[in-house]
Amino acid sequence: MHRHGYKGRKFGRERDQRRALLKGLATSLVMEERIETTLPKAKELVRYIEKLITKAKKGDLANRRAVIAGLSTQIAAVKLVDQIAPQLTGRTSGHVRVERTRLRVGDGAQMAVIEFVDELKDMPKPDKEAK
Repeated sequence: MHRHGYKGRKFGRERDQRRALLKGLATSLVMEERIETTLPKAKELVRYIEKLITKAKKGDLANRRAVIAGLSTQIAAVKLVDQIAPQLTGRTSGHVRVERTRLRVGDGAQMAVIEFVDELKDMPKPDKEAK
């Protein structure tokens, strides 16, 4: 059978499992700012997270809701929209990088680290007493 016109990797999973996998990886990337996973998962995550970052940079209500729907937790979505996206305004794309690291011991799978290209600074939380 031909593969023409079929985009995306299947990972040997059904559709809902693939979506949950990408949501979980994206949430982990936003919360940890750097994760290690297999190379195919990292490459597929780039496609997914770039679209979410673009929506987060716009930041209006509809895009904020789309980011919340695209991540597993609302805490991660708020962090992406309010803390990470404002620091990535200098780029139109290419916000994350994938670097090959090692071969996994158990099955020899190629591992990769995915992280944000720009150095992210921790934004202090506003104090209620200061207001």
